[in-house]
Amino acid sequence: MKNLILLGASGNIGTQTIDVVRQHPTEFTIEAMSVGERTEALRDYLRTSPLKYACVKNKTIAEQFQKEYPATRFFHGDQGLIEITSIEEGNWVVNALQGFVGLLPTINAIRHKKNVCLANKETLVAAGEIVNRELRENKVELIPIDSEHSAIFQCLMGNRKKDVNKLIITASGGSFRNLKREELKNVTLAQALSHPNWNMGKKITIDSATMMNKGFEVTEAHWLFDIDYDRIETVIHRESIVHSLVEFNDHTVMAQLGVSDMRIPIQFALTYPKRYPNTSEALDLVKVGTLHFEMMNYERFPLLKLAYDTGKAGGNLSAVMNGANEQAVRLFLNEKIAFTAIEELIFETVSRAEYISNPTVEQIIESDRWAQEKVRQLARI
Repeated sequence: MKNLILLGASGNIGTQTIDVVRQHPTEFTIEAMSVGERTEALRDYLRTSPLKYACVKNKTIAEQFQKEYPATRFFHGDQGLIEITSIEEGNWVVNALQGFVGLLPTINAIRHKKNVCLANKETLVAAGEIVNRELRENKVELIPIDSEHSAIFQCLMGNRKKDVNKLIITASGGSFRNLKREELKNVTLAQALSHPNWNMGKKITIDSATMMNKGFEVTEAHWLFDIDYDRIETVIHRESIVHSLVEFNDHTVMAQLGVSDMRIPIQFALTYPKRYPNTSEALDLVKVGTLHFEMMNYERFPLLKLAYDTGKAGGNLSAVMNGANEQAVRLFLNEKIAFTAIEELIFETVSRAEYISNPTVEQIIESDRWAQEKVRQLARI
């Protein structure tokens, strides 16, 4: 039995994790969960299932819930996320949080000897070196949930890392994959939130449209699989059927294929190394018919190139890029800036950052804070 601490339970990955758990009640139990502003999701869960611990956004909401559900102990805020990942009852943490807020709970979980199933991209983008050091020192596992990294993880099973030639990460191209750069100036928020293949949260959908999300995945792959950036490629694959590939030294290429359903990689992360039946749709290649692959255009998607550059530079620059992106996307979602301003603000912020070669956790946190503030300044918000 895996006793789970589910962070970000009300989001897209979180709700699908709950679905997977309910499909396999003898294998998993949720001991604790956190939600942000969507507290109704927590109420829905508590109406049908017991829960020992929960974390909500602020103290007032926590106190209100504590009166309504006295059998559950409630935490609140960012500190609550730290406390909830410290409980003895949970031995696995599923981090489905969105944004930089996911970093410290991940580190804390590792330090408390808990294995982590990770969907929070920002953890490895901002502090991959630190997280990997903590994993080694505490001798726990980190298993990726993202479909691309789950694909690579599965392709590498039973193979030697020294035999890997390169990783190939696929990208749908996002909402605006058919538009030229000059056509992006007047795109709307509604258009940006219309992803052609996946049903995802708002931020990750915008990150997909700018290709920043794929840049994050390149950085994640570097830290997850200890592969140099020069051996990590990205290709456009519009169908999102091939989730990623690994090429070996003998030019054998292994790929993982499946329908666009995040419950599949979520379940594999939870059940690894076993595979269990699920209710997801089976892939019908005859019905799909044709798969397409296109060379990545870094001029069309410059943020992807920036992710490679900051990753190779190392230090705190990926954390700066991540913080700048988080704030710029927030401004776009609030309709304060144009879509094209996201790129402009990120590039300008990274260019002004002070480089720190071997940052501490505290310096990573400060780099994120500085980058978010710099974006607000540049946007005059």
